Amino acid sequence: MDDSFTAEIKAKLISIGSVRLDPALELPEYVGRSTAGPSAGGRSVFFTADSRRVRLSIRDNSPLFIRLEGEGVAIFHDGSLVATGMLEPVGAHCPHQAYITVSERCIFHCAFCPVHRIQGPVKSQDEVLSLVDEAYARGNLQAISLTAGIEASPDHEVDRMECIVTALRKQYDIPIGVSVYPTYDSSERLYAAGADEIKYNVETMDADIFSIVCPEQDLDFILNSLLNAVRIFGKNKVSSNSIIGLGESDETVISGLETITGLGVLPVLRPVVIHPTNPLPGAERPSAERLLKLGKAAKEAMNRHGLTPLNARTMCVPCTGCDLTPVIDF
Repeated sequence: MDDSFTAEIKAKLISIGSVRLDPALELPEYVGRSTAGPSAGGRSVFFTADSRRVRLSIRDNSPLFIRLEGEGVAIFHDGSLVATGMLEPVGAHCPHQAYITVSERCIFHCAFCPVHRIQGPVKSQDEVLSLVDEAYARGNLQAISLTAGIEASPDHEVDRMECIVTALRKQYDIPIGVSVYPTYDSSERLYAAGADEIKYNVETMDADIFSIVCPEQDLDFILNSLLNAVRIFGKNKVSSNSIIGLGESDETVISGLETITGLGVLPVLRPVVIHPTNPLPGAERPSAERLLKLGKAAKEAMNRHGLTPLNARTMCVPCTGCDLTPVIDF
């Protein structure tokens, strides 16, 4: 790997998390719109160089600016050149994946997530199949990833996902990943339907913070569901997001990494998104130094438990755009 776009530079870009965009780059193939999670409602671009990728939200007040430069693009920080590379076609939310939000609404009221306020549409099975068909027709589709809020109940959402995965599996012989809030039998049902990987997010391993930011969720139930998912899907086939920057200590994150990897789960350390309409008191975007420190701890924990992100095929782990990913990035 050519290290002109180093892990340290990527960590710095992630710590900022946003970019101003040259109007000449305002093209549909490069600008994506997020419909799930903390970034819901925002626009973003994927920058890549030297086999590394970073996803940056488009914000008018960002200190980063990206513009055309020769046959590619260049990123500047307050006027100083940071990196040169290319913008990747966004595809369906994520390069090389059809990453589709089925339910763009949620009955939970997690403090870091605007989906419950946006209350967007719910896609039908036919709409999802059509979006995947469109992504496949564009070429180089390597995976299908499905995520969802909760329109009515977790069980109802799993019912919907089970039907969609079954229909997709009949048509496509590529990996399918699903991210939902777990139910007592969601892993069994989604695996039987044809899903290859699954993701249940712990959000934070700080129990006190969890009770405040995810008041309707049950952390112990999520952890037990992750353990059961590994039994069914296998190691390196189950992942979980932990949000970094909610006020948790490094010690809590590192302890949580040991717990999660000990279950056989791939950890994703996701920097908190602080949207202008959702100030999230007490939250702070993690610094590049903190991201590198915790990323190293995640790498060490994965090594101890025989895990590697290189085997993941769907959703966030192979994408790497929003996170500093051990082994792949450093």
